[in-house]
Amino acid sequence: MTAVLIVDDSALMRKHLSSLFKEAGMVVRTASNGADAVQEVLNNPPDVITLDVNMPQMDGLTALSQIMAARPTPVVMVSSLTAKGTMATLEALAMGAVDFIEKPGGTISLSLDAVAKTLVDKVSSAARARLAKPKPAAPAVRRVVEKPAPPVAKPPQVTPGMPDGLVLIGISTGGPKTLEEILPALPADLRWPVLVVQHMPASFTGPLANRLNQKCQLEVKEAAQFDRVVRGCIYIARGGTDLAVGVRNGVLVVINKPESPRYHWHPSVDGLVSSALECMPAARILGVQMTGMGNDGAEAMTDLKRRGGRTIAESEESSVVFGMPRELIERGGASIVLPSSAIAQKIIDWAR
Repeated sequence: MTAVLIVDDSALMRKHLSSLFKEAGMVVRTASNGADAVQEVLNNPPDVITLDVNMPQMDGLTALSQIMAARPTPVVMVSSLTAKGTMATLEALAMGAVDFIEKPGGTISLSLDAVAKTLVDKVSSAARARLAKPKPAAPAVRRVVEKPAPPVAKPPQVTPGMPDGLVLIGISTGGPKTLEEILPALPADLRWPVLVVQHMPASFTGPLANRLNQKCQLEVKEAAQFDRVVRGCIYIARGGTDLAVGVRNGVLVVINKPESPRYHWHPSVDGLVSSALECMPAARILGVQMTGMGNDGAEAMTDLKRRGGRTIAESEESSVVFGMPRELIERGGASIVLPSSAIAQKIIDWAR
């Protein structure tokens, strides 16, 4: 039976989350601030934690850092949809939080009822997550990739027509931290543009792109309607839409489509890969299926491999949640299975 620790300074929020998780068969404990949460984790470790960001005595980020240092535990952040809350959540995900849920506004009970299944699924999935072992701090010289002023020169982005190829990355639970490992390792002269589908709501994908842009040699941007898809750029799918590519006047462009009911997860990995196969030969497309729950991308990437494209599935050993890569592997759709630490180099080798 899954033991969940709910950490929130709102008694009402603790009450409603407790009822929701108890109904799902979980054992529930609560804490009203980060300091109490740290002691709870040390004295009686839970399987998973839901952790509010803004709390008295000790905020969520401080508590998260102490928990990850003392007794690493799967954490789902509870985030408000404010600019400050979004940035704090992205920082938490980079620090090792597995996932996040949006803190409801208005009537809490009604808001939670509307997303009850999603909340339970996320917490249940996080409880089974594989936490990465702490890594030693990177040498100071590697901070060069974070684009100090003046900015590092970027390859020109005015190449007309079709790119040489496309790298398509699908990722979900555990994704932001994994993207911060892989994307900064891609060189500024990578010939193929990169399009990333990270399952996230609209208020998070822009800040995620901005955060990654500070760390990468390639330019990272949230995909905007009818942007040209050109080398030297990484496009992050905009939340609230399904990212696709299409051809306009002989030029490959980004298309932000309304979320399609045919797909369960959004932005949709399957939708992006399927659209790319309508525009380019499969041999010039590289699909990368990474950590996340569910099966989004497995069907289209299996089709990509069948047509002569190449695909990478992240291995179980490095996946926070192995659902999406496992689905691709079990369908026979993975050309190769690699840990996250080896994926950037394989992209470089294949995108030539």
